[in-house]
Amino acid sequence: MAVKPIVVYPDPILKQVCAPVQAIDDEIKELIEDLVDTMHAGPGSVGVAAPQIGVSRRVCVIDVSKNRHGKENNHGLLLMINPEILAKSGGAVMREGCMSVPDYTGDVERATELTLRFTEPDGNVREFDASGFEAVAIQHEMDHLDGFLFLDRIASLKTGLFRRKSYK
Repeated sequence: MAVKPIVVYPDPILKQVCAPVQAIDDEIKELIEDLVDTMHAGPGSVGVAAPQIGVSRRVCVIDVSKNRHGKENNHGLLLMINPEILAKSGGAVMREGCMSVPDYTGDVERATELTLRFTEPDGNVREFDASGFEAVAIQHEMDHLDGFLFLDRIASLKTGLFRRKSYK
């Protein structure tokens, strides 16, 4: 449908817990299309959550299949309504960035395996296991739905936050 502008920290919508979706209607389907278009337009983006485009609803999209870290292990394009993590295990510290925090990256510790359940736009409930980079990306986007940014999860304040280099 449309590429939407990304909401940037410290906008207060990024710190809100998003409302669950009660019914999958045309408005929600349009939101999902906007999220996919916005994700594909973002430089290196592997996911976008609804609050990042100014909508406080529990909807996000993820696709790590084109990223070098997720090429070998992914479930393709995930269109997730009311996602929930049922179980998680393992752990690793990885460098994360975010379109809503454009000037920084940081080392974040995340689970490396998880079991996830969500509703798809057609109303089907899907449950599966994710691992590696895909699991990390899912947790990052789901954090947005709960009002968290990767900044809230920095592994070490002493060594964990880095300013991106400017190439202008």
